[in-house]
Amino acid sequence: MSHPTSKVIHLTDANFDAEIGNSQEPVLVDFWAEWCGPCRMVGPVIEALAGEYEGRAKVAKVDVDNNQQIAARLGIRSIPTVILFQNGEIVESLIGARSARDYQASLDKALAATTAA
Repeated sequence: MSHPTSKVIHLTDANFDAEIGNSQEPVLVDFWAEWCGPCRMVGPVIEALAGEYEGRAKVAKVDVDNNQQIAARLGIRSIPTVILFQNGEIVESLIGARSARDYQASLDKALAATTAA
């Protein structure tokens, strides 16, 4: 269960496929770890996006230390890596710390594709 003030979904090896595969909305997933400095810079940006896109897109986090199966399956080699899924498929991967604008551009592009379909 996520913190009541947070809109971020915390994904695990156990719930990843269900959350991503069953989502009608685009899903932006931040792959991170506690010891990763750049991940700590991206974290607040991800939290803010979760609130900003609530009801239009899902925003989630995966702690790669505690969920190594999904990280290995997706080939996550460096963190932070933020992946945008649409209809259960990867549509974009952003490796390394990026600006909020980069993540917003990915979400906006996915949302435009969703509404056009």
